Amino acid sequence: MVREITAADFDGLMTLYMQLHDNPFPEKDERVMSVWESIISDPCHHIIVAEEDGRIVSTCVCVIIPNLTRGQRPYAFIENVVTDSAYRGRGLASACLDLAREIAQRENCYKMMLLTGSKEESTLRFYERAGYNKNDKTAFIQWL
Repeated sequence: MVREITAADFDGLMTLYMQLHDNPFPEKDERVMSVWESIISDPCHHIIVAEEDGRIVSTCVCVIIPNLTRGQRPYAFIENVVTDSAYRGRGLASACLDLAREIAQRENCYKMMLLTGSKEESTLRFYERAGYNKNDKTAFIQWL
């Protein structure tokens, strides 16, 4: 099942995020839970998950960003795409990205952007098959 996250999904999401850049499971302190509450209460911040066997096994984030150009149409930014290693190759990440596209279309976005740090050809081909291209824009990152 592919759906948007609920407040009760924190542990499942954070367990999956442990496979993204080797993130540790965070302590549920006031700061972390404040960030969580801010995310789930923000109507422009969508965390999409695929659930199998009662577990969150794939996810992506879709943030809708208001915009003053392009006829004041917003754009969508996709981040934190990850699938549990035991569930890869089943189309779950594609299903999450499809729901992100539906949300972006519903919100009248004029484009979706996705950045990846991966250099793996299979990952890059996956994003191209999902409809993203690497030729229209050049991304620059400044780490803070």
